Amino acid sequence: MSMLTNKLLAINRRESLAKRDPNKTARNRMIEAIKVKLREMLPEVIKETGFNNEQSLNAKIGSKNDEFFDLKNDVIHSQEEFVSRWLEGLKRSALEYGVASHFSIWDLLKKHKKFREYTVLFLKRSYLKHFEELSKNRPEIEEAELWIGQENANYGLLVSPRFRAGAWENDKSEIRAFAKAYWTIGHVMSTGLVIPGKDKIFKFSDVEQYLLFFQDTLVRNSGSKYEYEIAGHYCDYVRMQKDPNQVPLLIPEFRYAGLEKKHVYRLDFLVINPYTLDKIGFELSPWSTHGYLSKVKELTQKKINEMAADNFAKEMKKHRSYFKEHSVMCLIYTDDELKDTKKLFDEEILPLLMPEKTQVQLSFQIMEEFFNA
Repeated sequence: MSMLTNKLLAINRRESLAKRDPNKTARNRMIEAIKVKLREMLPEVIKETGFNNEQSLNAKIGSKNDEFFDLKNDVIHSQEEFVSRWLEGLKRSALEYGVASHFSIWDLLKKHKKFREYTVLFLKRSYLKHFEELSKNRPEIEEAELWIGQENANYGLLVSPRFRAGAWENDKSEIRAFAKAYWTIGHVMSTGLVIPGKDKIFKFSDVEQYLLFFQDTLVRNSGSKYEYEIAGHYCDYVRMQKDPNQVPLLIPEFRYAGLEKKHVYRLDFLVINPYTLDKIGFELSPWSTHGYLSKVKELTQKKINEMAADNFAKEMKKHRSYFKEHSVMCLIYTDDELKDTKKLFDEEILPLLMPEKTQVQLSFQIMEEFFNA
């Protein structure tokens, strides 16, 4: 079966199995139900509080979110936590810091029961509307860019790339709002790979084009047959997924020092969990390139042992450095494991390509069923 045929079959399979996310649909229904309740309460709340209309009332409540939260960094797990932290922020600002506009809201909440009920419902709806961005972990600013590849053939993978003053950086305000799961196929399809020092982005028209670039440009340049084989297994796996955009990237040649000209270390492969942001590195260490000692015929056994120990120490320093600087836990594979790269991929790498969303990713289907019973 040809590559083109495989590609067409994979596309047809994805299209036939693609369905609307039932959890998101349930959440949208909950948002709409709250909207109806708010509209029912509106006349009495306006009469209580003296606001002119729905728009001015909602603006008074909704405009304070960024004053009570660090919306770029805080991870909020539930509607209840959102409401609680909002009220705590309001109380502190009103009573401790004496902010007049916040005190007026606090005073209204203390005086009017209906306004309290309206505010809590409004805040719960706000959380549901922004659930994806409020509940997900986001990379810290310094971890929101990765540089990969060989010297003079390197690329940057950023979350919200923008070119300023001759260099690439992230638009910090947009990192949280990034719609795709971080460090996935969908991520690189959305942002592309940036070219260091140039206002150019390498974009991919479809997933297949990215996979070909990944294996036959990024990985092939390393010169390692083991890396190339594992890259092939990864490409085959991605092609068979009904939604390849959700698959975490197998990131090749992760550069320890980023854009530093002086080469320090590169990691063969890196996988980042899109939900927890945990990082696992894979180092392929065949004896021929990582342990073999040449020109030892005239050396004493003591000297040979010293050279071997030095090689080992250098490898360990590399792995410790990655963990200390980038929080990457490195797994090392030597000749025995590399004899069967398909087995290595299936047993060691594949489980990391199927991460489950953490428990904070609430089931709105269950919540909707329970509360509407």
